[in-house]
Amino acid sequence: MPDNDLAVLILSFGGPEKHEDVIPFLENVLRGRNVPRERMLEVAEHYYHFDGRSPINDQNRELKAALAEELARHGHNLPVYWGNRNWHPFLGDTVRQMQADGIRRALVYSTSAFGSYSGCRQYLEDLDRALTAVGAGAPVLEKLRSFSDTPGFIESVAARVEAAYQQIPEDRRDAATLLFTAHSVPLSMAETSPYLRQLTEACSRVAAACGRSGWRLVYQSRSGPLSQPWLEPDILETLRSLPSGSDIVVSPIGFVSDHMEVLYDLDTEARAVASELGLNLVRAGTPGVHPRFVAMLRELIEERLLGAPAFVCAADCCPAPRRPARAPGA
Repeated sequence: MPDNDLAVLILSFGGPEKHEDVIPFLENVLRGRNVPRERMLEVAEHYYHFDGRSPINDQNRELKAALAEELARHGHNLPVYWGNRNWHPFLGDTVRQMQADGIRRALVYSTSAFGSYSGCRQYLEDLDRALTAVGAGAPVLEKLRSFSDTPGFIESVAARVEAAYQQIPEDRRDAATLLFTAHSVPLSMAETSPYLRQLTEACSRVAAACGRSGWRLVYQSRSGPLSQPWLEPDILETLRSLPSGSDIVVSPIGFVSDHMEVLYDLDTEARAVASELGLNLVRAGTPGVHPRFVAMLRELIEERLLGAPAFVCAADCCPAPRRPARAPGA
């Protein structure tokens, strides 16, 4: 197929870009979910703390440019598009633009490294809905495979962790506690997806790459009724269990960019708790546009260009939860 018929599509969660966007954005996220309005307004305050602007859209613009440059540098004349689940540019609008531009096939990177309903299958549902809405002549959309076990992902996270350790005085680094964090999900979701297994394997590989042992996997951003069991322990409770004066490196391995749940739940809330407890918390960066991460995306694209099988999710994998799975945030 000629290059001008083929494209790359970045598929992401989306986020508001100004104060007036926040409530409409959250209403999009929560549509069809039984989440109390009080909870929505509580989450809205997280966005208002940053003047209503989530960083996720700017980060996707940066990734779009970096990936296009990486592809061109390796001889791939592929346009890169970007569409969101919950805010502008909406996925359906992007697919219509691709159709108008003559794109017949697109390789899709979704901005989630670990398999779960909200991190994988829901994106497949988004793609199906967009294709149905666009109708005849829509491009074929092929999701790239999971990448939580790829060297590029592991190496880019490890590089961010190593950079965080450099911020701790050398004579205290070996004693520092390494916490990996990820979005908590209901146990019912974790039990029907590879989420926990993939997270645990990735944490182990990153820690080994950094020469660190004794790491812990903790969770953040829990929502939902207290009667519903979710993955634990929570990062805030973990911080409260550590001795005052400890050095803590926190790696948000469950997130590919520093979006709202990283900026608020870690950089604001967890940092405040750490300060109260006399802990020195250093937050590692997410992969973002680390050169090794961007190269990994190019390698996944090249796999498909060379004829590797398309990603197929098992029919019984990551089923939709019976109740709201998570609070909004991006």
